[in-house]
Amino acid sequence: MKKVIIGVFAHPDDEAFGPSATLLMESQTGSEIHLVTLTGGEAGVNPDNLSDLGSERLREWKKAGELIGATKMYHFGYADGELGNNDHIHITKRLETLVQTIAGDRDDIEIEFMSMDLNGITGHIDHIVAGRSACLAFYRLRAAGLPMTKIRLACIPSNYMTAMNTDFVFMESGHTPDEISETVDARHLASRIHEIIRCHHTQRSDGEMHIARLGDDVALNHFIVRT
Repeated sequence: MKKVIIGVFAHPDDEAFGPSATLLMESQTGSEIHLVTLTGGEAGVNPDNLSDLGSERLREWKKAGELIGATKMYHFGYADGELGNNDHIHITKRLETLVQTIAGDRDDIEIEFMSMDLNGITGHIDHIVAGRSACLAFYRLRAAGLPMTKIRLACIPSNYMTAMNTDFVFMESGHTPDEISETVDARHLASRIHEIIRCHHTQRSDGEMHIARLGDDVALNHFIVRT
């Protein structure tokens, strides 16, 4: 059976800074990777004062996706930083349609979703909408008879994030070991993951901080798995 993974993320750099190591491992072993970004990330930091930050961030996303080995990539076109309940419902319907199109009449595939945990890891509302839309679409598609296997929700363990953070929005502490279903160790690919992160040049301050803090552990991914 061919594994098809649908990655659903809010911003162009979310999978790079998150579960890119797992996505890269999956593509290297033959999985078909489809990446969705809900927004163009146009509200992100803009150190170079670009007139169209969103377009540049989407170019960076495409470059990173090529390194990950993505089969296809989809920009849904929602406004960065403005997602809400109505968007959540609309995004879910678009994900359902997308997956039905990808599945077509293929009878040799298994489909899984990947997104962020239901707290959006950082508490960012856009991240929360991405994770919850992915979950809602997953369960609706499974109820409709599609070959949905599981949804992996990327999360941070408690040893990395020991306490809540209130600097921006409310960010909960990391997940305890008993809450984490799966850990993927792809640290042998760490240099490649650093390269993927650095594709997002406009967001280099966050990217370099991420690499400096985690080092090779940037390729150690943790998931809450739902079936």
